[in-house]
Amino acid sequence: MNITYIFFLGLIIALFGVVPPGLLNMTAAKISLKEGYSRGIMFSIGACITVLIQTFIAVIFARYLSNHPDIIDILQRVAFVIFVLITIYFLLIAKKDTNPEIEHHIKSKHNRLFFGMFLSSLNVFPIPYQAYMSITLASFGWLQFDMTSIASYIVGAAMGTFVTLYTYIFFFDKIKNKTLTSQKNMNYIIGGITGVISIFTLINIIKEL
Repeated sequence: MNITYIFFLGLIIALFGVVPPGLLNMTAAKISLKEGYSRGIMFSIGACITVLIQTFIAVIFARYLSNHPDIIDILQRVAFVIFVLITIYFLLIAKKDTNPEIEHHIKSKHNRLFFGMFLSSLNVFPIPYQAYMSITLASFGWLQFDMTSIASYIVGAAMGTFVTLYTYIFFFDKIKNKTLTSQKNMNYIIGGITGVISIFTLINIIKEL
């Protein structure tokens, strides 16, 4: 497939993974509000550097799994159960987090870059998420595991993450008091996304029976 399409696949998949209000995008938005857009951008760049590395690890792992279909069958079933449980948790169980916010007092642009890398590295969800999505794309013939396609995909994933963070930085001031950013709606959005992934996973499992 054309590397441009692969790039946009990576971008769109990353958008779906990052668009729900979460630690990274909310932190980027708050930094930009308190310290200026430039520091918010530096934080976002740092986060995207980590996303590049995480996505590369995920795709390489997916390439290994693609050569071992018996392992993929097992992991698909495990992933289905996990995504269903996550969906149930966020839609029915999760409550509003009442813990106080932790204020960060890092002022240097370079520190913001490294802080973005560090905070993004604490979020390991992109690795299994991107590994699963890469395997799914490969099963449809939309992604090949040659180095050119891999590079295009991971750059797209990093760009998708940056676009989302950039959007939060420049629009958070307008939506911060809206229902979109409430914890309850965050839970519904995340639960909805994992629910859709669960459905696709179930379809793949049924097709292979």
